[in-house]
Amino acid sequence: MTQESNVPSANESPAQISLPEIFNSHLGGKLSIHVDRPLTTKRDLSIAYTPGVAQVSRAIAQDINAAEDYTWSSRLVAVISDGSAVLGLGNIGAKASLPVMEGKSALFKKFAELDSIPIVLDTSDVDEMFEAIVRIAPSFGAVNLEDISAPRCFELEERLIEALDMPVMHDDQHGTAVVVLAALKNAVKVVGKNIEDLRVVITGAGAAGVAVTEILLASGITDIIVTDSRGTIHEGREALTGKKLEFASRTNPRGVAGGTTEALQDADVFIGVSSAKIPDEQVATMAEGAIVFALSNPDPEILPEVAARYADVVATGRSDFPNQINNVLAFPGIFRGALDAGAKKITQEMKLAAADAIASLVGEDLASNYIIPSALDPRVAPAVAEAVKSVAK
Repeated sequence: MTQESNVPSANESPAQISLPEIFNSHLGGKLSIHVDRPLTTKRDLSIAYTPGVAQVSRAIAQDINAAEDYTWSSRLVAVISDGSAVLGLGNIGAKASLPVMEGKSALFKKFAELDSIPIVLDTSDVDEMFEAIVRIAPSFGAVNLEDISAPRCFELEERLIEALDMPVMHDDQHGTAVVVLAALKNAVKVVGKNIEDLRVVITGAGAAGVAVTEILLASGITDIIVTDSRGTIHEGREALTGKKLEFASRTNPRGVAGGTTEALQDADVFIGVSSAKIPDEQVATMAEGAIVFALSNPDPEILPEVAARYADVVATGRSDFPNQINNVLAFPGIFRGALDAGAKKITQEMKLAAADAIASLVGEDLASNYIIPSALDPRVAPAVAEAVKSVAK
């Protein structure tokens, strides 16, 4: 597949989609249940419902594992949110986030042939969310957490992974991280650098920032500086808690203090996963062959046309610019691979394998404006699923 066939054409730009077209496409929601067994005769009804269904229920009561064969639960993903951190919209609440969750379920079906159910919880209390999800968990085979604000998302995900015997992943964290790593693996080839030698600056210590930092550390990068609204995270900075306190000892080995001005000096890579704006004069101080991933949506930390004056490779989170870092490249294949393998957890090794699979699809078409496949590339989800399955335990 050539580079051009993977890049959305100009007439696909979201900016050219009218509001009536958007609202009409959402009328009545985007999902429906399809019955794939015949229900046209009394015999059909007797098999699908009473009395035949009782035989299947009895079998599951005697052996709980029979549910994997005789219900859809083992292949069903729950897409769960409280609407507290919806991309570009913030804390809009459970009901308003439902169209986003429906869209996520549609992507699961389209790209990975996985059924999923959107569920929004009218609470942002971690204990209440945990209790609700655990109680309904027998209905599902995996849980995709979505648009839950930090730091609550860290605690909720960790507790669910421990409590549930099924794959659980907060996509805003790990889907973003996987695609960032995939893009970075190809970007360094364009600029002729080694990934282990990079100096990386990440703005944002929320859900995505934490996960990106973790996966980059796991990939062998040691010189990473994370910044938040108060500046760089480093040992000796006061009032650090949670993940930030942990990162103080695991990142920023040169002990750089200050803000993005100091952090970006001679940096090889900038990864923006916050709403912070980066002045072009700061990008100008980065090292030769700089890489800029300005991923904030809808407004990047620095406009790509400005970043391109100083950086050799530029990526954003938007579909109307080259090199879109889009989670849909990761999560359908990750969940499909985990479920195909019968995995009980999504591990760091599986995420690294997913990143490798995504990066490999670019192949000989690699260029500064093509470091990552299109979100619509049909090769991606199967390749990711196979890679994840191959390392699943």
